[in-house]
Amino acid sequence: MMSEALARVMLSDLIDYAGLFPPAKLPLEAAYDEYRRLRGSQHAWMLGRFIVPFSRFAELLDLHGDAPPIPLSVILDGDRDSILWLNALSDSLAVLAGHLHGDARVEIASLEIPVPALKAARERYGAVLSQISALLERTGLRSLPCYVEFPRDARWAAEMPDAVASLARTRLRSKVRCGGVVAAAFPSQAELAAHLQSCVENGVAWKATAGLHHPVARLDAATGFEMHGFVNLLLASCIALEGAPFEEIEAVLAERAAGAFAVGASGLSWRGRNCEAGSIERTRRAGLLSYGSCSVDEPLEDLRALGWLA
Repeated sequence: MMSEALARVMLSDLIDYAGLFPPAKLPLEAAYDEYRRLRGSQHAWMLGRFIVPFSRFAELLDLHGDAPPIPLSVILDGDRDSILWLNALSDSLAVLAGHLHGDARVEIASLEIPVPALKAARERYGAVLSQISALLERTGLRSLPCYVEFPRDARWAAEMPDAVASLARTRLRSKVRCGGVVAAAFPSQAELAAHLQSCVENGVAWKATAGLHHPVARLDAATGFEMHGFVNLLLASCIALEGAPFEEIEAVLAERAAGAFAVGASGLSWRGRNCEAGSIERTRRAGLLSYGSCSVDEPLEDLRALGWLA
């Protein structure tokens, strides 16, 4: 079992609760009640923000009433195919700014912005990131952590190096989708490794989402999907920040054997490659900050099964 100190370094605020989203897709009241239950549980310190789409933000406020504030991560989920997407984003940010500065019921802790796919061959993501940055400045939300998710389409791999460099320039963060309800939604280990390295090279912190219910990567027998593991991601982020070569980062992400990972007095290791507690702490500040999951009980059960948590 890992020490309390190491557990806190590795896992504090790690899981943003996404109960409103597939595969759980709970009704708002049920997801809200589950989050409140988790906040009162033994491992509440692992719990991060409640993820809510902007389209349901007002509904959540009505449900929440005058209860003590809970930290929210708001997804700006407007119609990304609309030519008026930026106008809609501006309006949504203005609404959030009004609540952030004048409504004691809410604690908007972060923003998540999925951006539209590039339409023309000459377009680059740098332009839209500059526009997002300007909107954040204009609405007084510049100080909020803001994660940008790029569509994983045919241009994703080619555009990511420039896109991540633009994230650094505009002081935005990356959001990486690691799964979904179809096999095509799961990026390969090579894709993830390349993105991690690009984030490290540009000093961009990131969060992950989807398909990360389990600590260690696995082939899901029911669906046939290659599932990524959040411990794989954490250790891969750690060694990427330490300057590990691409092949080693990819190998960590591909590891399916739970026994290949171990926790000790000084940190987390994979097949003898150790990440000291100090490196893990740095990773949680500058690398993998959190991941979204519609389940918190599943990760906890698996960590107990590994013998890492009581």
